Amino acid sequence: MRLLVLGGTKNLGRHVVEAALRDDHEVTLFNRGLTNPSLFPDVRRITGDRADPGALAAGEWDGVIDMSGFLVRDVSLSAAVLRDRCGHYTYMSSIAVYASKTAVGMTESAPLLDWPAGAPEDHFTMDLYGPSKVRNESLLTATFGPRTAAVRSGFVIGPHNPDFGNWGWALAHGEPLECAARPDQPIQYIDARDLANFLLHLTADRVPGPFNAVGPTQTLATLAETWRSLVPNPPPINWSPTVDRFHLPHNGSNDGTFHLNNTHALANHLHLRPAHETAHDYLTWIQAGNTPPEPPH
Repeated sequence: MRLLVLGGTKNLGRHVVEAALRDDHEVTLFNRGLTNPSLFPDVRRITGDRADPGALAAGEWDGVIDMSGFLVRDVSLSAAVLRDRCGHYTYMSSIAVYASKTAVGMTESAPLLDWPAGAPEDHFTMDLYGPSKVRNESLLTATFGPRTAAVRSGFVIGPHNPDFGNWGWALAHGEPLECAARPDQPIQYIDARDLANFLLHLTADRVPGPFNAVGPTQTLATLAETWRSLVPNPPPINWSPTVDRFHLPHNGSNDGTFHLNNTHALANHLHLRPAHETAHDYLTWIQAGNTPPEPPH
């Protein structure tokens, strides 16, 4: 497959490119060339900006995986250029698209957030994150019809990714795990490698529709004990740290976001590895001398 990856040199995008190269796909990267410019030296690279995607007008691809689609303006421009130049367009969306934050068991057909009247399509703020993802999904469906898929995930754990990086760092250095969320806070996450494989599968096989790409629900206390079991005599968990890296309300007003139904994704070949394997591999990566990236907020 001739694959175009928008982004592809940081966090989850690295895993997508690695998975594509592993499966012998012909990869082209399109990005600004500012992040890890020496990564994947043998991969074709087009340097450009999402706000001016004209550099893509001369190419054709079997599939596109969009890892950098945040601004509505940028996704709209890319979609217009690629509409007749790609077979399938897979968009990296988010679990932040859902209107309810408390409903349990939401499927992909649950109500989504509205776009705020008068909101700018060329400027990003955190309060527009969820609505922007919804709007981008909608415009891609309008452009590509059944030739597009939207993958909704939340926490993504793995080497080169910031989520739970403080836990891996703490365990590697004999420090307490810090968790400002309550112990019974429900959580769903996905291993970056599993998510990358799923994105690639949907694109290569041209599978349409939105997907909740998340793992099973568990509590943060349960997950923390899984991570602590990896080292002998682990320090205790600090449930009241100075820095809050989870930003989750203690009153349960966001709990439904982590009780999503992932049946549709599992039925379409989302494969999830055990929690202890993800934790082990992340810890091993840090012990090898790597530093987790800082979270985006």
